Amino acid sequence: MQAFAQQVQEQPDQIFLRQPKGGVYTEYTWQQAYDMTLRLANALLAMGLKPGDRVALLSGNCAEWFIADFAIVAAGMIPTPIYATAGDDVIRYVIEHSESKAIFIGNVADTDMALTAIPNGVTTISMAQGPEGAENTFSDLIAKHEPLSDVASPDLSDTWSIVYTSGSTGNPKGVVLTYGNISYSAAVSIRLFSNGEKGRFLSYLPLAHVTERALVEYSSLYSGATVSFTESLETFINDLRNANVTSFISVPRLWVKFQSQVLAKVPQRKLNTLLKIPFIGAKVKKKIRTQLGLDNCLTFGSGSAPISPSILKWYQKLDIPISEGWGMSETIGLATTNYPFKLEKLGTIGKAVEGFEVKTSEEGEILIRGAGIFKEYYKNPETTAESFTEDGFFRTGDKAEMDADGFVTITGRVKDLFKSGKGKYIAPVPIEAKLADNQLIEQICVMGSGLPAAIAVVVLSDEVANGMSQAEIEESLTETLEAVNKVVEKHEVVGGIRIAKDPWTIENGLLTPTLKVKRAELEAKYMDFCAQPADKPVTWES
Repeated sequence: MQAFAQQVQEQPDQIFLRQPKGGVYTEYTWQQAYDMTLRLANALLAMGLKPGDRVALLSGNCAEWFIADFAIVAAGMIPTPIYATAGDDVIRYVIEHSESKAIFIGNVADTDMALTAIPNGVTTISMAQGPEGAENTFSDLIAKHEPLSDVASPDLSDTWSIVYTSGSTGNPKGVVLTYGNISYSAAVSIRLFSNGEKGRFLSYLPLAHVTERALVEYSSLYSGATVSFTESLETFINDLRNANVTSFISVPRLWVKFQSQVLAKVPQRKLNTLLKIPFIGAKVKKKIRTQLGLDNCLTFGSGSAPISPSILKWYQKLDIPISEGWGMSETIGLATTNYPFKLEKLGTIGKAVEGFEVKTSEEGEILIRGAGIFKEYYKNPETTAESFTEDGFFRTGDKAEMDADGFVTITGRVKDLFKSGKGKYIAPVPIEAKLADNQLIEQICVMGSGLPAAIAVVVLSDEVANGMSQAEIEESLTETLEAVNKVVEKHEVVGGIRIAKDPWTIENGLLTPTLKVKRAELEAKYMDFCAQPADKPVTWES
């Protein structure tokens, strides 16, 4: 909270938070946001909550999320975020496991379900778009209480937050992060990405994931940046344009969507021709950046899942150099990055950021230690102990290769390896990256445990496939399949491509809240489809 108070002192009347509704923005200055934070913190203590109590947050991104998060900290309590897309079983588990005493509820898909999932005895606080049946409302609590005078002043070793992982199997683990962790991460991101001016961010990736909190929420607190929010999926591009961002971090699926939208208006062949023409090429690049809302953006990033190097090359030709990064909840987000952008290092996740030390084990697993490593798994000392080497390196579970310059290339998850019917282990991620060079492919999962050969299940990009015949799509995918099979190891040859009829989403349980594919669920859904004999390389789900 010292960083917050310092921003108020230096720029009290400058805009901090911008919340859209119906196309109109409600803006909060640093002074207003700080005053609301301290009033809400006082309200929490007045309810009988005590320093050290856990307080849950269940909402999509909004200005009130920031203020609630800061208020919990100002009162000496511990924020415990829950993904806004979580089902009732996950909501109930996180609240009970963390022993949260209260919960803020905002804009979630099913507010009635969210309320019924909350155990008895947990105090409920409704945000602006939250349920009507909550015991308290955000606005009333602020209106009825004076600002807290005795703001908590924690030590760096104290627990800042418990972040529950969005893992694809079993109950989520509670990652205990300290004030030392978050202050380190925010400070490093500012030193790494600062360009000498006050930043402008758009907060839209889940705040329940620590990367958004570290690189956007707390980075803004330390740097004095302005943060805008989105209103809906339908208004996303307009919201992005309105935010006029200086830094934009996204996930591969959104970068692919943006690419598809551009190619739907300007086919690749025509785009290639235009970019070769002096002056015209520059105008085309600027127009595309402007339409995407990235015309004044200075830094671009991609993370959460692997992205095809061909997509990164495509954007680089448009003067949009996307630096791939990697991190986990346990590393408080960003731990490696290809920033400053190096074209020759495309396909890597970069090298360790300042304060981290990275190496690989004999088995190729990424091992990491440093100032951003979490404290422990909440109430799980056995798993905590198993997760560290004797010399203090965290076992990440990701397999990788490291070059002489320290740049890391992910080759898959340790647990993602599967054994084909021929008894050979196959790492799906590198194969997926090669196949995803085809712009028709929006989502992909290579599977094949026990099958004679690996099979790639894909979801097509509607924008790119629009107007193409089934025969043209099959021909394009077949060419890509043959090209990939020429460069992979013999036992990694892909036996065919299966086209799924429905997209994979968080709502249908096939993606995690951070948009990673849930391999176990996808295999359960499509393994029979993959095992069916096919008389041609590309087949469609009926």
